[in-house]
Amino acid sequence: MKKLISLSILIAFSISCWAQKEVPVAITVVHAGHLLDVKTGRTLDNVWVVIQGGYIIRVSTGAEQGANVIELPNATLLPGLIDAHTHLTFDPNFGYQELGISVPKEALIGAKNARITLLAGFTTVRNVGASGYTDIALRDAINEGMLPGPHIIASGPALSITGGHCDNNLLPYEYHARSDGAADGVEGVQHKVREIIKYGADVIKICATGGVLSKGDDPRASQYTLEEMKAIVADAHRLGRRVAAHAHGAQGILWASEAGVDSIEHGSYIDDAAIQMMKSKGTYLVPTLYLGDWMTENAVKIGLPEMYAGKMRTIIPIARTNVKRAFDAGVKVAFGTDAAVYPHGLNAHEFAVYVKLGMTPLQAIQTATVNAADLLGWSDRIGTLEPGKFADIVAVNGDPTKDVTLLENPAFVMKGGTVYKQAK
Repeated sequence: MKKLISLSILIAFSISCWAQKEVPVAITVVHAGHLLDVKTGRTLDNVWVVIQGGYIIRVSTGAEQGANVIELPNATLLPGLIDAHTHLTFDPNFGYQELGISVPKEALIGAKNARITLLAGFTTVRNVGASGYTDIALRDAINEGMLPGPHIIASGPALSITGGHCDNNLLPYEYHARSDGAADGVEGVQHKVREIIKYGADVIKICATGGVLSKGDDPRASQYTLEEMKAIVADAHRLGRRVAAHAHGAQGILWASEAGVDSIEHGSYIDDAAIQMMKSKGTYLVPTLYLGDWMTENAVKIGLPEMYAGKMRTIIPIARTNVKRAFDAGVKVAFGTDAAVYPHGLNAHEFAVYVKLGMTPLQAIQTATVNAADLLGWSDRIGTLEPGKFADIVAVNGDPTKDVTLLENPAFVMKGGTVYKQAK
């Protein structure tokens, strides 16, 4: 008995000594000339951001000590940027060439674009639509440290009516092809929502109307019915997932907002009734506007098929006018790009379009920080540089509240306390 007691004491003492010898997590300090408080627009000077274990533990204007001090004397710090509408596993491939991309190839494309997006200053994205659950695999690989990339909130396949915008693959009848997310009727969409969540989706994406880059449909036409969308939202919200609705047409925007979706993607034909519904429901608009500029300049060069190009030419000016009206009416706006329609890495060009439509540079920045964090449900971890949040930091040389295009080429990118880009 005495031997057992002695052994127990020895084990306890050994565990205590091991615990005392644990090496504390090193502290990193980012010392910068300026920091933009994106909530208030106030700029702090001579700022020290103290980081430990991937999180911000303190922000101060007094000197701080750390094992690793990063000096950015001429830079302005901002929280890592957020893109609420990406397709990391896609590239700008249009027409029948899309059919040659396998699911394994799509996963590899995603790995490439995740790194590009992170280096562009976007430390968090919401990926809204991917084949074969490739965005789920990409998210998990990044989280496991297998490859660099942003934090990803992933949707898996988008829900679509049979033959709708997200079930349009250009193949003829005899192939009997069907998208991963095709579902019809209330029971059908309920089952599909549950299935997509089963395979790892963080958010549900639905195609409420026709689209531009799809054959034979009309962007103005509603696809899912109000009853189907209510069923989708009810199941998604009960199971802890938010819902993003691709919607160009006014009726689809109105119905999707009435059904309780969390965001409207694109919103090209938004009208006064849809604006009022969105405001009453607190629905976010994710505009995706820069793609119009890029497509106008590059459609011929990339060989965009006329079945898409014709719709694109029609919708671009209409979308600008209508989205500006939504901005002016006070609809909540979160930043999104639809990157993949144009090359990844150009995401920050979206800011300048918002400013052209009447936002101040600060308001444009807020769409990609505090607003987008709120839409994603991650305000407790991203969107501002505050204690307790991820150490996701970007820096630019200059004042982005005077020139928002500075964000198109960040000098410094940190995600989770790890530096991925630092200009020499």
